Amino acid sequence: YLIGVAQGAALGAVIGFLLPSPWHGMGFGIIPLLAFVGALISTTIVYTLARVGKTLPVTTLILAGVALGAFLGSIVSYLIISSGEKMHGIIFWLMGSFSLSQWSEVGVVLPYMVVGVVVILLYARSLNVMQLDEEQAQQLGINVERLKLVLLAAATLITAAAVSFVGTIGFVGIIIPHAVRLIWGPDHRFLLPLSVLSGAIFLILADVIARTILAPTEIPIGVITALVGAPFFLYLLRRRKRIIF
Repeated sequence: YLIGVAQGAALGAVIGFLLPSPWHGMGFGIIPLLAFVGALISTTIVYTLARVGKTLPVTTLILAGVALGAFLGSIVSYLIISSGEKMHGIIFWLMGSFSLSQWSEVGVVLPYMVVGVVVILLYARSLNVMQLDEEQAQQLGINVERLKLVLLAAATLITAAAVSFVGTIGFVGIIIPHAVRLIWGPDHRFLLPLSVLSGAIFLILADVIARTILAPTEIPIGVITALVGAPFFLYLLRRRKRIIF
C-alpha cells in the first residue's frame, strides 16, 4: 500500500473488469494480467519520482507512494462509480478473496514468488546490518542503494503476483512481520522465512473465518485482515511511543 503496488494493481484490475467480454477469454484472464502490469508500472513510477540523484531516500519513497496511491485511488473510485452492473464484482475483488482462486493459478504465481523470496532471503545478512543505519552499513561494505533497488524489485514482484489473483488484502504486511519480530527477534535470517510461513497460515485462518462466520454468505478476506490489522497497528504505535519516552 505504501509504495503504490496495491493501488496500481487495483487500477489494472478495474480496467480489466470494464473491458468487453471477449478480452476475458485470453489465457488465465485479462484481470490478473492487467493487475500485475499495473502494480509493476505504479512501482516504477514511484521509484522514478522518489529517486534523488543516485540515492533512494526511504521517506521520499513512501511519500511518493502515498501520493501516487491517492491519485490512482481517485481514478479507481471514478471507474467504480461508472461501472454500472459490474460494480459488485469490482468491489469484491478490491477487498480481496480466495473464492475464485484455482490451483492452475498457483503455477502462474509460483515462479514469481519463488524468485522474489529467494532474492530477499539471500540479502538477510545485509538487512541485519542495515538495522544499524545506512551510513554504518555503507562503511561496512554494503552497497545500500543497490540493496534498496534489489529488495524493492523483489518485493514488488511478489506483491504484484499475489495481488493480481486474489485482490488487495491489507494489513498482512504489517501484522505478520511485526508479530514474528516480537516473538523471534530481529534476525532477518529467521524473520523473513518465518514471516512467509506465518503469513500463509494467517491468511488461511482468515479465509476460513471469512467463509464460515456468515455462512453461506462469504465476506471478503480483506475485511477480516483489516479488523485484526488495524488494532494491531495501533498497538504497535502505542508500544513504540512507550519505548521512545
